[in-house]
Amino acid sequence: MAKNHLPAFQLSFLKPRYWGLWLGLGLFRLILLLPYPLLRWIGEGLGSLFAKLSVGKRRAKIARRNLELCFPDYSTEQIDSILQTNLKSTGMAIIETGMAWFWSDKRIKKWSKIEGLQYLKENLNDGIIFVGVHFLTLELGARIVGIHQPGIGVYRPNDNPMMDWLQTRGRLRSNKNMLDRKDLRGMIKALRSGDIIWYAPDHDYGRKNAVFVPFFSVPDAATTTGSYYLLRSSPNSKVIPFAPLRNADGSGYTVTISAPVDFSDLTDETDIATRMNQVVEGEILKGVEQYMWLHRRFKTRPDGNDGSLYRD
Repeated sequence: MAKNHLPAFQLSFLKPRYWGLWLGLGLFRLILLLPYPLLRWIGEGLGSLFAKLSVGKRRAKIARRNLELCFPDYSTEQIDSILQTNLKSTGMAIIETGMAWFWSDKRIKKWSKIEGLQYLKENLNDGIIFVGVHFLTLELGARIVGIHQPGIGVYRPNDNPMMDWLQTRGRLRSNKNMLDRKDLRGMIKALRSGDIIWYAPDHDYGRKNAVFVPFFSVPDAATTTGSYYLLRSSPNSKVIPFAPLRNADGSGYTVTISAPVDFSDLTDETDIATRMNQVVEGEILKGVEQYMWLHRRFKTRPDGNDGSLYRD
């Protein structure tokens, strides 16, 4: 698959307006040379700092509301505990992104293990919809899996041209190619060719091409119909979810790949979206504290006149 559409290095990146970004990148690369236990300490410290900033406080309110909506039976103490750990994970995600983009394969392997790789190996000829929900560790999880079995990444281009080039360059260390998340035709073509597509259907992408189905305890969450179109256009493809999680004991990371989920009995886009949300829920429950609760998962309501589920 050609890569000509991907962002390339431009001489304009050497202009003064990018010097600050280059300096920050250089310092970041130096920090990433530190031992992993120290990097984890730095990452959690960044998360604690983030929680004290105004933007962090706003995001914390969103995360708390998401947890309240999804887990109404949880006590205030349980929500507080998950939220505090989650905020620390937010800082660590910055470090882990750098690890994913710049660490050597040898160092990645030293601090990670992967379980269930056979589910990818056994189904390569059919095309694989590799469901990677938005854990804060997702960037690093993709690199860990990609070392063993590279696929095709699906991403949102960055508005900053240099950052777009940088993130694509980093992700190509573990992917054969990258596709814009809006390129449904490219994804279908890749699946029909027997490739692995990294696919994250768990965010609220707006009203267009969405149905409203249950997500945890929220009965009407806007959910992409992309799953329906992928499965309809490539019916032999396997849906395989995975969870990349940070080990609580500081020993690194464990990526767990689950067995394929059967969608063959479903033909309706609402039913497929419902089951996909159930798949996503199962993966999130493996590491609730490490999921990206900071985004407005329920911002789109079934009726445009419905009030927001988020408090101002």
